Order: sequence, then C-alpha cells, then structure tokens
Amino acid sequence: MTAPDAAELRRRTRELLAAHPPATTERTDFLKARFDAGLAWVHYPAGLGGLDAPRSLQPVVDAELTAAHAPDNDPRRIGIGLGMAAPTILGFGTDEQKERFLRPLWVGEEVWCQLFSEPGAGSDLAALGTRAVRDGGDWVVDGQKVWTSSAHLARWAILIARTDPDVPKHRGISYFICDMTDPGVEVRPLRQITGEAEFNEVFLTGVRIPDSHRLGPVGEGWKVAQTTLMNERVSIGGSRIPREGGMIGPVARTWRERPDLRTHDLHQRLLTLWVEAEVARLTGERLRQQLVAGQPGPEGSGMKLAFARLNQEISGLEVELLADEGLLYGDWTMRRPELVDFTGRDAGYRYLRSKGNSIEGGTSEVLLNIVAERVLGLPSEPRNDKDVAWKDLSR
Repeated sequence: MTAPDAAELRRRTRELLAAHPPATTERTDFLKARFDAGLAWVHYPAGLGGLDAPRSLQPVVDAELTAAHAPDNDPRRIGIGLGMAAPTILGFGTDEQKERFLRPLWVGEEVWCQLFSEPGAGSDLAALGTRAVRDGGDWVVDGQKVWTSSAHLARWAILIARTDPDVPKHRGISYFICDMTDPGVEVRPLRQITGEAEFNEVFLTGVRIPDSHRLGPVGEGWKVAQTTLMNERVSIGGSRIPREGGMIGPVARTWRERPDLRTHDLHQRLLTLWVEAEVARLTGERLRQQLVAGQPGPEGSGMKLAFARLNQEISGLEVELLADEGLLYGDWTMRRPELVDFTGRDAGYRYLRSKGNSIEGGTSEVLLNIVAERVLGLPSEPRNDKDVAWKDLSR
C-alpha cells in the first residue's frame, strides 16, 4: 500500500472534520475519531493512530485542524506519554500492548510518568537498585524512585528495575509498565524551589506486575531504556516552537514595551541570547527532519544541553532587566500542578524553575559525555565497574 501524500492527508482530515465537526463534537470523541482515522501521529502504523506516512507530513494535518479550531490532546499535560512511553511501546511492545495503551495515551485519557531515577542512581542510572523478582506469572517489585514528574496524576508508569544482580549493571535490568493504582505504590510530593511539587518520590513495596506488562526481553531493559531516553531529550530540547517562542519571548516583549529598563550591556546580552535561541530553534527543526529516517540518536542530547543553558541564561537576564520587579515572586503556595508553564508565569518562576533544566532529562554533565563520545567520537571515560557484577559494586 502506497503511503499517503500531502493531498491525501488533507482530504482525510477534511473528511474527519465533516464527520465530526469540532463545534458540536465532544472533545474526547473528536480525539478518538482522529486517532481512529490515522491522523494522530501519521508516521505510526495504520490502526495505531497513523497511516505509515512520512513524519514530515504531520504539519499538513495539524494545519488543517488548527484552521478548523479542532481541539488538541493537551500535549504539555501528557508529554511523558507522548514523548517517551509511546515510542518505546511502539518499538518494543507486543501487538496487545500497542492496542491497549497507545490510543488512551494519545487521547489523554491516561496520564503516564517515568520511574527511572533513584536516590542512588540518577546520573549513573544503570546503578539502580529497585528489584523485580519473578513469582510465577508476575514480577514483585520493591524499591524507591525519585524526581517523578506527574506521578500524582499518572495511571501508568514506565519502570526499569533490576532482575539479575549477578551480572554487570547494564545487563541485569528489565523494563516494565507499572499500574500506578496498584497496591504497594505510594506517591509522595517533593516540594521544589518554586514552592510547588510537580515532582514526586514513589515508593514500591511488593508491587505485582504481570509479565505481560514487560517491554522487551528479560535483562535487556537498558537497551529499551535508551529508546526512552533519546526520545525524552528530543521532546525536552527539540520541541517545535515559533520564532521568539519559549523563554526568549517574554524577555523580548519586555524589552520592546519597557524602554526605561534598557541599558547598553543588557542590549548586547539580549542580542546574543536572541541569536542563540533562534539557532537552537532552527537546529531543532533540522533534528526533527532527521527523525523521518528513524529513531532519535545522541544528537538530541546536544539539543537538550542547549535548551538547559539558554533557559537559565535567558531567565537570569530577564530578572536583571526587570530590576526590583525581578525580585518579586507571585505565589509560594504549595501546589501539585498538572504541567510546567514557563511562558505563562512571572519572571521569578521562570528563573527558579529553569534551575532544574540542567538536571531533569539527564544532567548536563552526562549529556556532555554523550555528545563527546557518541557524536564527536572522543575516547570514553574510564569505567572500572563495566564488567563487575552489580551485587559486587560498592554503594
């Protein structure tokens, strides 16, 4: 079957709009109909929300739907599901898993979170100690995860756990789908410097996961996790934004509207950061075009590095530009938000929240190593624990 071209996608989108007018169709019903029509993510297989079309043609569908004021699936709220869980399930899931999880994930009926990092395994993720022990047709999981975005909202989680402590750390890991409503799953808020708690600690005590919820072979979870991590970095650092989108937008707007705040030094710094933000945006566009040929590679780590650095420098400049106003912070109320809203909040929030950008999704130090070794081809750092069984590592 020939993949649809742009004209065919426009025709199919207009048929969807005619059959399900956005003005009179309930939001969830419209999104389900869009998924079933193969117009959710057109590069996915037919029957799973796509049409086996080139990824580059997704904007054709999106433009038609935007013009018709059709609802979207609130991608910021379900970003972990869309950007991390979905491509991993597509790449390693069984047919039954794909049928069960992808549609409610994309529609937004089920929120996902990521149970990867641990108190003793953040930058060195492969050192994780959460255990999964086989018990008949189930795995019994015990351990602790940390920095889990949206765990307080999530129905499902992507989870990596150690299933064999007698082999080196990268080889004894398996990958699971965990039901966050199961007995033994406890979610506790982690209050951040912003006053809010979008992150959580998750404690797993005797949690039973059926083997049918395992992704990939036993002991090969690290390979599966690499798909998740590479997609995560692209979703964080390579999202599609317009010119002056993201953090640079509020600063540029303040500069134009408040000439009384301008100085020569701030002007030079703003010009430099504006150019760097535009270069990063265009590089992200090029990276998305490269994804047409396959899965994300280590280049996404470079984009995530740039994203973190620019957000921190731009938000720092904004606080300086606003002078005394930049010292104000709108609200310290303890909340557990559904999403991170960088551009809809005040400068103080942007400044404080951006501090986490160089930690979440892979620390900048780890990403620098990835770029050095996998993009530039530089020698790897010495790793004395590479061939040592996990149980024999010092902790």
